[in-house]
Amino acid sequence: MSATEHLTPELWQQATRTLLAKAIGEFAHERLLIPVLEGERYVLTGPGERYRFAAKRLGLDHWAVDAHSLVREAHDGTELGLDAAEFFIAFRAELGIGDDVLPVYLEELASTINRGAFQLSEDQLTAAKLVDADFQVIEAAMTGGHPCFVAGSGRLGFSSSDYLAYAPETASGVRLLWLAARREHAMFTAAEELDFQWLLDTQLDADSRDYFASLLTDRGLGFEDVYLIPVHPWQWHHKISTTFAAEVAAGRLILLGEGHDEFQAQQSIRTFFNRTDPTADYVKTALSVLNMGFMRGLSTEYMSVTPQINTFVAELVHGDPALKKTGVTVLRERAAVGYRHPAYSASAPKGSPYRKMLAALWRESPVPYLGQGEKVATMASLLHVDGEGKPFASALIERSGLRAADWLRGYLDAYLVPLVHCLYRYGLVFMPHGENVILVLKDGAVQRVFMKDIGEECAVLETATPVPEEIERIRAEVPDDVRALSILTDVFDCFLRFLAANLHLDGVLSEDEFWRVAAEALRDYQSEHPELAEAFARFPLFEDSFPLSCLNRLQLKNNQQMVNIENQEESLIYAGRLDNPLAPWR
Repeated sequence: MSATEHLTPELWQQATRTLLAKAIGEFAHERLLIPVLEGERYVLTGPGERYRFAAKRLGLDHWAVDAHSLVREAHDGTELGLDAAEFFIAFRAELGIGDDVLPVYLEELASTINRGAFQLSEDQLTAAKLVDADFQVIEAAMTGGHPCFVAGSGRLGFSSSDYLAYAPETASGVRLLWLAARREHAMFTAAEELDFQWLLDTQLDADSRDYFASLLTDRGLGFEDVYLIPVHPWQWHHKISTTFAAEVAAGRLILLGEGHDEFQAQQSIRTFFNRTDPTADYVKTALSVLNMGFMRGLSTEYMSVTPQINTFVAELVHGDPALKKTGVTVLRERAAVGYRHPAYSASAPKGSPYRKMLAALWRESPVPYLGQGEKVATMASLLHVDGEGKPFASALIERSGLRAADWLRGYLDAYLVPLVHCLYRYGLVFMPHGENVILVLKDGAVQRVFMKDIGEECAVLETATPVPEEIERIRAEVPDDVRALSILTDVFDCFLRFLAANLHLDGVLSEDEFWRVAAEALRDYQSEHPELAEAFARFPLFEDSFPLSCLNRLQLKNNQQMVNIENQEESLIYAGRLDNPLAPWR
């Protein structure tokens, strides 16, 4: 397939329609746009144009906009073609998009629609067939992106040919490049039981080890003189070979070549699954492309304690009796490597993209932990809807043979209950969105979950929980009324809201029943842990309402860096309150 073969008027219009339906729904949810009901249709009026559409308003002020019903009109009633750029230009004032942000945001939108058009051009598996699909087939089949973010697939920096080579949905095989970095300028850190020899023995095949060793010998070096860094091919060609050219010229960085293993990019775009050996570690690489509010680099400084953070969290989770019952497993980021560029380290401020260009980490694969008859799928798949309008979650429920409410309870016991226990027992919180959780499935039913992306995403909010001094950075102080938002916002509003809507609209499970089951799971958990009653009262989950935290507002305000990664709470934007769907079952 050519890099632009999918760019036809029909596919572009279809993908634009899908994106605008999502945009109207999420911007209405975040109270940026206010559609008005006129008869059986909602109307959104802007300068010189208006949009008419059908929508259902569900719990948590969720707007399920019917993309097929969306019509754009001039004020005289003349129908106009749908155009995403014109929509955002028309509503720029309501959306609060600044002059410096708007052009870049429009480019991100074009890239997101391009992704949609590409996937529409491919043969897509139905939800029923995805149930039996391989882990990586499911990973590449996801079409929705992050459920909240409208411009969710920016990937600014990728060319059209880069897109075909490296975008997750293309499922292309990728071979990583390897650099040798002189140790005096590099960092390698690993879990206590591992060392650099472990990396050589497990992350490279014998032929690659021998060949790389011979290249180093030609320069009078051995593995004991260098650390090896896996590099995304795009990063080498577009950044390292030019921006780090002086380091290459001086021999402080040595290009060794491709490894033999074939990898597949995951939804997070810079993380790779090893297709040659699925039991081997994921590799997460630095990638200097702008995607969903951040330049996707990796900081050598920040990752110097990543394995230690993961060890701490894994020991806490795996050693807790209540969590053992749920089977939740932490996939540890157990080694990291990076290069300290002398000039950029001395001149670029902390957090600068120039300090995040050359680094990588290794994360455990879930495959070795699977039992007989078990398979894995990204949790993002629970929000996937196929081309025929069938939710993947509905197909899983059908396969399981369980009542929808019983299937949901099993899933919530595996996913929600461990998160709640970590919060109330330890003040430990995660960023548990769909791409950061992997489901273990058996005959369509969720058995347990894997948690990942720990080093950059977890925090300890409870001062009474001891944290080793070397990883003190994961401590975060937040007001009492914010602590429960790690569940109410990150889980309920940013994930379960969409799952409840999909099942409701598909006629599989009403949203009232969905939230009744969720409330029952939490009440049962609380009754099993009377020793935490004080914490349950201090950080309540059953209040009438909670603050609405707005993700798109963050990206619309600053799409280069949405939040300060070291103090995320101070960056958040709130817009009123949401009715809590658990409150009726308090």
